[in-house]
Amino acid sequence: MGGAGGRAGFYVGLGLALASSAFIGGSFILKKKGLLRLCRRGRARAGQGGHAYLQEWLWWAGLLCMGAGEAANFAAYAFAPATLVTPLGALSVLVSAVLSSTFLNEQLNVHGKIGCILSILGSTVMVIHAPQEEEVSSLESMAEKLKDPGFIVFAVCVLVSSLLLIFVAGPRYGQSNVLVYVLVCSAIGSLSVSCVKGLGIALKELFSGKPVLKEPLGWVLLVCLVICISVQINYLNKALDIFNTSVVTPIYYVLFTTAVMMCSAILFKEWQHMVLDNIIGTISGFLTIVSGIFLLHVFRDMPFTPDLLPLFLQQGRADLHASWRSADRHQSCQHQPLLPSEDKGSQSAEEEEEEEGESM
Repeated sequence: MGGAGGRAGFYVGLGLALASSAFIGGSFILKKKGLLRLCRRGRARAGQGGHAYLQEWLWWAGLLCMGAGEAANFAAYAFAPATLVTPLGALSVLVSAVLSSTFLNEQLNVHGKIGCILSILGSTVMVIHAPQEEEVSSLESMAEKLKDPGFIVFAVCVLVSSLLLIFVAGPRYGQSNVLVYVLVCSAIGSLSVSCVKGLGIALKELFSGKPVLKEPLGWVLLVCLVICISVQINYLNKALDIFNTSVVTPIYYVLFTTAVMMCSAILFKEWQHMVLDNIIGTISGFLTIVSGIFLLHVFRDMPFTPDLLPLFLQQGRADLHASWRSADRHQSCQHQPLLPSEDKGSQSAEEEEEEEGESM
């Protein structure tokens, strides 16, 4: 990203990605609140194929919020590489986790807080070591990349696996396994990012005065993007309606980021010219994010108590507690000469009163 233009694009993409994470993280909460209100009213649930959420204003507010986040994300992909923008989606996990604990009464224990911190640290490392993508400055060069055999194989695998998940695994395991619907959203989402990159290039050419509207590729990418987003919204609603928000959001982030990194590496050859330290940094940052998401997801319902500590730490805690008690006892013994004299004085006064009462 050398040069003033590269640095400017980096900061523009970074700012748009941060705004996108804030909007998307808040949209999960609004949509979940809308789905919960419908459930309390006894309406047909989205997880059972119902579409009553279309009549709930909270759900529409969440959709608009997600639309704003996706628009910011759209612009961010036009200015910066996908491997730079996508990891910043970890911040949407943090926003969603904090807001869900506040507005949905979903507990965020110490493991979840550590997981959020690890996600942020991992995202920072990935941003520092973000790879350079091959320059794609026109729709013609984008069309050449879309014809690459590696990308064609990847796209066919994504479509076939998504169809199997929707029509085979969905009816059997969709109600009990969170991965089914989230995998559909993530796989289709990787293709939507490619469409976004292509449309971003088309908009740049349009603003520069080129006759982009006559190019069929731009319209094909727009239609594919609408289809991909529609599929993502539908199956993300199913996952949110059935499972906890703090479960869906981090798993969706990990799978979506993995799919986008694979798609970008194949389509834009982002990893082809990377040096070893950037490769190690990118992989390490991503594994740090996955570790944080793992903590946030696996231990979400486990309260942190001293009984969970290892035995040697519990023994040390017991010894420390015993030393504190002995110190308190020693400190109270230092003040003991004053207290017994007061107690004895009051006790002798009471005895004298009792004797006087008996003599009378």
